[in-house]
Amino acid sequence: MADFSGSDLTCLRGERLVFGGLSFAAKSGDAVMLRGRNGAGKSSLLRLMAGLLAPRSGVLCWNGENINDDRTAHYARSQYLGHQDAIKPVLTVRDNLRLWGQLRGVRNLDAAIDEALVALQIHHLSRVTGRYLSSGQKRRTALARILIGQSDLWLLDEPTVGLDRESCAELAQLIAEFRARGGIVIYSTHVDLDVKNPTILDLDDFAIPMVEWLAEQDDLEDMTPAKGALSSQEAAQ
Repeated sequence: MADFSGSDLTCLRGERLVFGGLSFAAKSGDAVMLRGRNGAGKSSLLRLMAGLLAPRSGVLCWNGENINDDRTAHYARSQYLGHQDAIKPVLTVRDNLRLWGQLRGVRNLDAAIDEALVALQIHHLSRVTGRYLSSGQKRRTALARILIGQSDLWLLDEPTVGLDRESCAELAQLIAEFRARGGIVIYSTHVDLDVKNPTILDLDDFAIPMVEWLAEQDDLEDMTPAKGALSSQEAAQ
């Protein structure tokens, strides 16, 4: 059974404190829905979870091991879908998926692509280049990538953007099937996606005013002996 967790995570983007003191835990078959106002850090947290950003403090672990100890293994077990569809306009739908599969070293790639195209109901678009796809078709092509190759963790940032109600229902079914196989899904959405019994992680609960956080850091620095300073016992000797 897989175990993915984060402990006491703090995220800084530029000079802005996004969130602090955030912890979570998810096991095989779990779904975690990220909630919070715009700017609360949902996208930033997903990027931390994917290993694309480093937390200012705190640690992310897979089965008790820091994901930073083996980034390659974490990338291999994860599928991350961000805001951008990342569909190359000069490539066909199939070639876009082929490029992704080749980067991940997927075996039996053609068969995997066919299965993904059918699952997202875009098999009829396989020879259409990216520039001619609608926003919904681009999103379904992007979603097809997460079905190519083996993975244990799906990190989905607003996966329903551009999707109609029927497509959202299909996505919810894909998530249910992935969880049934033991996968972990962590996602953010402003749409009521029909995911069964998700754990809610509200990032508004981890908002910390920058002034308070800086004051806390100053207090910690005051408590830490300066490099080269003698302890009271050393001074007495």
